[in-house]
Amino acid sequence: MKSNTFIVILIFIIFFVISFLSNILGPIIPDIVDSFDLSIGLAGFLPFAFFVAYGVASIPSGILVEKYREKKVLFWAFLLAFGGALLFALIPTFTVALVSLFIIGIGMAMLQVVINPLLRVAGGEANFAFNSVMAQLFFGGASFLSPMLYSYLVLNVHSSAVPNALISTLNGIVPAELKWVSLYWVFAVVALLMVLIVWLVKFPEVELKEDEKIDTDNAFKDLLKNRYVFLFFIGIFCYVGTEQGIANWTSKFLQTYHNIDPATEGASVISYFWGLLTIGCILGLILLKIFDSRRVLILFTVGAIVSVLAGLFGSVEVALYAFPLSGFCASVMWSIIVSLALNSVPYHHGTFSGILCSGIAGGAIVPLIIGGLAELVGLRLAMLFLMVTLGYILSIGLWAKPLVTNATIKNWKELFA
Repeated sequence: MKSNTFIVILIFIIFFVISFLSNILGPIIPDIVDSFDLSIGLAGFLPFAFFVAYGVASIPSGILVEKYREKKVLFWAFLLAFGGALLFALIPTFTVALVSLFIIGIGMAMLQVVINPLLRVAGGEANFAFNSVMAQLFFGGASFLSPMLYSYLVLNVHSSAVPNALISTLNGIVPAELKWVSLYWVFAVVALLMVLIVWLVKFPEVELKEDEKIDTDNAFKDLLKNRYVFLFFIGIFCYVGTEQGIANWTSKFLQTYHNIDPATEGASVISYFWGLLTIGCILGLILLKIFDSRRVLILFTVGAIVSVLAGLFGSVEVALYAFPLSGFCASVMWSIIVSLALNSVPYHHGTFSGILCSGIAGGAIVPLIIGGLAELVGLRLAMLFLMVTLGYILSIGLWAKPLVTNATIKNWKELFA
């Protein structure tokens, strides 16, 4: 029991590390643009390099897990993350940044495939729902904290009058004109620690359920005949694209149109975006006990549309609140779209889940489209592309016809039962 509890805590830490490494791009994009003198269009290739790795690696990672088991895949994943972070920390150029982000992205995709079945076994099936929510809180907590770490490092590396041991070390290895690169040294150390921990820990044997296995032969053929598979794949594509489109371009938008410092207030806005997205998950769980998930999806998506428009066209004061609020509104979208998808297709859930996870590549394509459009019409109008992705998510609430709808309470006592 003690061993299983330790493994569950370790999985929570892995969720934290995945988010810590994955969701920092938004706050640092303005610095990367300034440091390498990039156009906004070129900057769009940064999130593309990271998230396209999910589209490439998700299904192969599932096959690797079945062949080599969880421990080896976790070890390789963190080794890739360490190598990618160290490569960029040592050679901070734009070309190396693209290669580094792709390598780290592959590592994160491998981790995502491993950890949910591992969490189910380590914590027990009876506790899986609770542990899954806890894992998402750890995920959101890291997204909230990583922009704050970025602000701390940028404000103190080569600046602090009385540097502590961490800052003194970074002063010696980070170029003065590229203070934000210090973040990648921290990433490299964190990933290396995880490599060592995974190497030393004994993991439980995971017997994959049928709905967790990926079949690349017959299952794919069956699924591709079902139009809902394609429709929900686009749904996941649009959700992750929306999430990353907001997270990656908001800080640059605030810098461009409102002269907001990306290292301080800009980073705080992104931090609160992720923080409110996490808090919204908790409210979403309660609302899903009371209302049909499709109605909740429509309500929150309309809220996101209003928030993004207010952020784009409102005053600086409005923008500073509206963009984080869009994170709160986006909070329920992932879980509802996935649950509607799995409840709409009665077979091959493992392979279907792999296809849905490939939709995370939307986080690569949508920010790239916004960056390209910004070259033509400016970032404000380019970010209106988010209305397309949010419009599609809104449509899911109208056309989805799940075979099983989410269970709702009949009286208030059941809410806490």
